Amino acid sequence: MTSITPPHSTLSTASLESEYKGITGDVKNHVVVDVVLRVMLFVTSLIGIILMINSKQTKSIHVAPGMTIPMAAKFSQSPAFIYYVATLSVTCFYSIITGVLSVLIMLKPKRSSTRLLFCFLILDTLLFGIMASATGAAGGVAYIGFKGNSHTKWNMICNMYDSFCGHIAGSIAVSLLPSIGLLLLIWLYIFVLSKKIVR
Repeated sequence: MTSITPPHSTLSTASLESEYKGITGDVKNHVVVDVVLRVMLFVTSLIGIILMINSKQTKSIHVAPGMTIPMAAKFSQSPAFIYYVATLSVTCFYSIITGVLSVLIMLKPKRSSTRLLFCFLILDTLLFGIMASATGAAGGVAYIGFKGNSHTKWNMICNMYDSFCGHIAGSIAVSLLPSIGLLLLIWLYIFVLSKKIVR
């Protein structure tokens, strides 16, 4: 009797090994980029929070001839700024959790399941939308503080509270970086998942 050898048996082991090495290399490459972006996400969010919390400034306001009263400007007086700080705090905490998970994936690439990557994509997209809305809301209030609005008779306050407005402007400028980082993470995971689908 002659034994019949499957035609692909001699190549199967080598091809599987090479394919596994290729997938593992791709996973490690994209996870390194992922970790760097999430570290940037953490640092910039933390800086934004620190700038906003330390924005308090007190000025003596003349209310009558020879009479002044101290008036403080702080972020907690505006719901938009409170929403902004809360969003930055969530982003900061989220970047720590997902950063740790990304490091674990880098150490053990076998854990890089498509489902986990898809969860990252969904959560990053959700947080990107919330982050963008919070930055827009805070930016709108800050603009009124800097420029005022003659149509609605809202006066600008940054001519008096210059340090307060400087901290607010710096925080909002820094907060653009977490939004950009989240957008880059979304693009990264769309690219990675599309490669997995093609395979």
